[in-house]
Amino acid sequence: MLALASCDKQKVTGPRMVYKGPFMETTNVLTLVSDSAKLKFQLTAPLEQQFENGDIIYPKGMMVTFYSADGKKTVINTLRANYGKSDKGKNLYIMRGKVHVVNVPERQNMRTEELFFDKNKQLIYTDTAMFVKVETPTEYIDGYGLKANQNFSLYSIKRPTGILAKTGAGL
Repeated sequence: MLALASCDKQKVTGPRMVYKGPFMETTNVLTLVSDSAKLKFQLTAPLEQQFENGDIIYPKGMMVTFYSADGKKTVINTLRANYGKSDKGKNLYIMRGKVHVVNVPERQNMRTEELFFDKNKQLIYTDTAMFVKVETPTEYIDGYGLKANQNFSLYSIKRPTGILAKTGAGL
């Protein structure tokens, strides 16, 4: 007598589940970006999540520090936010939540809720509807929409709403 047994393959029905979460997480991140052996900027973050499409998310915040072009590691500018994303396809950093930009040599700072850093064009900017507040050694400037070089040494506010001179600023 011969007996044969087999398992039936059951077909799975319904939509196929695809994992869309991060494929890698790293804590206490320090990323250095250089060109021609000169440090251009560094990125630090408590948590980095990398995704299959090349995008990177910094859900616990991020800080970008720009250095002088002479290679002496002099801090020129910092960008800090509560949340960040690196969009690989656009070569763009998106920063949200209590964004703070500081130009160290010029003693200028800017606060907003969302900021973009275009690595190709070396620009930082906001949407034209985004409120920004800039403080310089001599004045406070409020308005909507900002475009600046990545060092925040040259900037323009698209729709200024107020300029207030600081008292005792020598004006």
